[in-house]
Amino acid sequence: MNHSDQYKALVIAYYFPPMGLSGVQRTLKFTKYMSKYNWKPTVITAGKTAYFAHDLLMLEEAEKADIKIVRTESREINSLLSRFGTVKMPSEFLRKLLGYISKTLFIPDNKIWWAKKAFKTAEGLLKKEKFDVLFVSIPPFSAFQMAQKLKRKYNIPLVVDYRDLWYGNHFAFYPTPYHKYKHKKLEETALKGSDSIIVVNRRIKEKLITNYPFLDYNNIMIIPHGYDETDFAPLRKLQINNRKMRITYTGIFYESITPKYLFIAFKELLSERPDIAQNIEFVFVGHFRRENAKLVKKYNLTEYVTELGYLNHIDSVKQLIFSDILWVMLGQSPNIDAVSSGKLFEYIGSRKPIFATLPDGVSKVAATEYGASFITDFDDVNSIKNKLVDMYLLFKENNLPKPNEEFVLQHERDYLTGQLVKQFQFITQLDL
Repeated sequence: MNHSDQYKALVIAYYFPPMGLSGVQRTLKFTKYMSKYNWKPTVITAGKTAYFAHDLLMLEEAEKADIKIVRTESREINSLLSRFGTVKMPSEFLRKLLGYISKTLFIPDNKIWWAKKAFKTAEGLLKKEKFDVLFVSIPPFSAFQMAQKLKRKYNIPLVVDYRDLWYGNHFAFYPTPYHKYKHKKLEETALKGSDSIIVVNRRIKEKLITNYPFLDYNNIMIIPHGYDETDFAPLRKLQINNRKMRITYTGIFYESITPKYLFIAFKELLSERPDIAQNIEFVFVGHFRRENAKLVKKYNLTEYVTELGYLNHIDSVKQLIFSDILWVMLGQSPNIDAVSSGKLFEYIGSRKPIFATLPDGVSKVAATEYGASFITDFDDVNSIKNKLVDMYLLFKENNLPKPNEEFVLQHERDYLTGQLVKQFQFITQLDL
């Protein structure tokens, strides 16, 4: 192959613009920067979906990057619901109930129909043109199943990108021993068909090696979540002089991720130190859920809480820049120690101080290494209250901490894509 020619990557990713939220960004940014490293991506993704977060600016970003996007319609639930227009985010109770039903009926997940259609679409492309590598982003895990079948049939090197655990996922629900056995067996088969395994953190790597003894340390590469400097660069010169200390949270609340402990701590602070509490405001970007709006009313915090709703990614980044402190929270649930919060790494790109209320695990380690973090256990109300005081006193003196710049730069999306492409080159033995 001539050096001036681009190598080709066939990417399978259900979550891709115009869908929004953090699960979409990793694959978007990888594919955006691939061309810089002499790789041309073609992305097979979902067609019309009823999803509660869409971001047309991220779609525009993908199109400007000249990413070839092939959309695959199917009979999976989000596609069927798209006929009725945009869907609202369900209550947490309903979301959990639907999740349990779905996980009982569908193995490995309810995207299996889409994965089968994506398989057929990929076959059509592979018959027409040569691709140098197959790259699949999971979840959904059914996409990994289909990708390893494509690898076997067309003898194309397969790279899988684990954004979350499959077997033992923190959302996992196994209603019978058969469900548990089947998930593990399907993952084992898919892993045996892979040429390279990428994970977002060390704990996922350790858990995979523990669960599947045929894997060793060298089989798995860690490429963490990150941030895109081009999202932040135009905003960095903005002068922010907030009268009150602004603490911002971006994203959604679900499962054990809740503002409850923060609200209780702040309510106590209002009573004990109103001189401090009255100079703090909270901003929430994303779907807030009715349950959390009720908490605001319950604790009489309406005047201290601003709820902006879902914003496109660029407007969300602006809110990070406009803030003094960024809050990240994870609650306790099985295997939560292996969850890398995507929003945490976006916060890292902002270079703002981070308030991290987290259980032990990889997210807490990352917040510690960042250097400009105020860290407490997720449910330690007294400690949360004391950290609010510490942060405010530093804010008032204009002396909030600065991050470890070397750590920040290691999470830039361009740099991380370079690491991914090196892995492509290694397994395909193609020249750079």
